[in-house]
Amino acid sequence: MDPEAVARVLSAGLPEDMRRPASVLAYRLTALLPPHLPPAPAAPEARPPARPDPLQNCDGCDRAFRAPTPGRCRSCPPVAA
Repeated sequence: MDPEAVARVLSAGLPEDMRRPASVLAYRLTALLPPHLPPAPAAPEARPPARPDPLQNCDGCDRAFRAPTPGRCRSCPPVAA
C-alpha cells in the first residue's frame, strides 16, 4: 500500500479534542485499511539462458560459424576418411 494513502487514512478528519489518540489510530488501522494480500507463490527456479556455441573458423574455407567443436561449416563437403 502507498505510504501516502496510509497517512491520509490515519490523519484525515481527526477530532480536535482527542482523549485517546492511540485507540483512534488502532481503530483506523484495523477498520479503514485493506487487509494484507497473501504472499505470491514462489516462482520456479530460473535457469540461466543457454549460451550459444562459440565461433569457429571452418577448416575448409576459413568462414566463421558457430559449433561446439572446430571442424568444417555446412557449406563445405565433409573430409574424406
